[in-house]
Amino acid sequence: MSYAKVLGVGLVGVTGHLVEVEADLSPGLPAVVISGLPDTALHEARDRVRAAVVNSGQRWPNRRITLNLLPATLPKYGSAFDLAIAVALLGAAGELPLLPVEGVVVLGELGLDGTVRPVRGVLPMVTAAVRAGLDRVVVPVGNAAEAAVIPGVRVRAVDTLHRLVAFIRDGTPLLEPPPPAPAEAAAGPDLADVAGQGLGRRAVEVAAAGGHHLSLLGPPGAGKTMLAERLPSILPELDDAAALEVTALHSIAGILPPDGRLLRRPPFQAPHHSATVASLVGGGSGLARPGALSLAHRGVLFLDEAAEFSKAALEALRQPLESGQVHLTRARGGTRYPARVQLVLAANPCPCARPGGDTLCECSPLARRRYLGRLSGPLLDRIDVQVRVLPVRAAELMGTDPDGEPSAAVAARVVAARGAAAERWAAVGHRLNAEVPGPLLRRPPWRLAAQATADLRGRLDRGSLSARGFDRIIRLAWTIADLDGRTRPDQEDVREAIGLRTGEEA
Repeated sequence: MSYAKVLGVGLVGVTGHLVEVEADLSPGLPAVVISGLPDTALHEARDRVRAAVVNSGQRWPNRRITLNLLPATLPKYGSAFDLAIAVALLGAAGELPLLPVEGVVVLGELGLDGTVRPVRGVLPMVTAAVRAGLDRVVVPVGNAAEAAVIPGVRVRAVDTLHRLVAFIRDGTPLLEPPPPAPAEAAAGPDLADVAGQGLGRRAVEVAAAGGHHLSLLGPPGAGKTMLAERLPSILPELDDAAALEVTALHSIAGILPPDGRLLRRPPFQAPHHSATVASLVGGGSGLARPGALSLAHRGVLFLDEAAEFSKAALEALRQPLESGQVHLTRARGGTRYPARVQLVLAANPCPCARPGGDTLCECSPLARRRYLGRLSGPLLDRIDVQVRVLPVRAAELMGTDPDGEPSAAVAARVVAARGAAAERWAAVGHRLNAEVPGPLLRRPPWRLAAQATADLRGRLDRGSLSARGFDRIIRLAWTIADLDGRTRPDQEDVREAIGLRTGEEA
């Protein structure tokens, strides 16, 4: 036999595609040709596979070897095809009967000594195999726990090429995936640690309940970063679908924990202010990798010292904040990553950033305007909640203020508010108030009474509020009503929403 075929999976973005790895041996000068739009890492597989086959005690066929990856029009990236190539090649050479791996997806990178190394993106790869109707996969032992979280698939693991060859040839059992790791108790900073900041705490709670973007402006040391870092502690755990999405993105980025469990806590990404556009939204040559924006999908993207970020990096966030997706286009094709995040911005009011705030500031009015002008109007217009954080008073810092609720108490209200919103918007396919389209909120039966929106309509007519801002205030009002247990916002809810949006006193 001079032809053999083994199944693998290729990734384009977060989507997996079934790939047929074909091997054909023909007379001629010894050579290895790989076709099917391989990248550099895949081109180098011929050297890795040859060394691994020989060092595993198998015979290398000294013939002309053609390897083809179907569909040929789909770009192929990475080293996850190494193991499938080795098995197909040995099958074509007559060394292995391939009936035991018929209908089995084979994934893994080969070391020169024949060891099978873990690869990125196994979770979406196995998901693609199940979607294609396959229920058996062979993965590196380092990825076994990750692959096993997908229901309806039988996962077997290998640590060496020799073990897989022994299974195919003699039926020697492969390795079983480890038992599921127990769920970890939620740990992290607690809202009870924040001294004072009643308005800031209310803003964080409203943002969590409705999925709204948040901006915190104030002097250093006031608690902006503490508030932002505690936002994930009051967000509910991810459901199964969201957890699979988030875990798949982290798998592609290669940052999953070793135990491979599903990520149930909303992710939190806080890139440094020197971050580039590519590190924020994703990029790289060949297959564009997800950036901090996509790694924060279904969680929080926190930009501390937001005014210090480059203007290009900040402006690159505008479109994904509206669409919930990042589209990255390269010469060899486009990639799409989900990016539905809660954006949290924190900034000082001026370059000098004196702790005392405006009273000790030495910056000129022009310098202050230029500094905050780095946060453009179109970007800020997409931020639902914009509050000023005042310096902490001594009484608050010394713990005499009894208003500091723990995260667990606030999280319970957030869960109840999100449940009310999900029930209300279920018929139109939304779960959070921040996701509801503006036109829907302006039509019956969801349009608010004219008396409740009188001030809001006046601001729109005077030009002090954009149409986008109008819709975002209405969404905030619905969230406030949900938190307070009301079925519909009233005039007071709209007034508080205006205060949270504009920074004015409610």
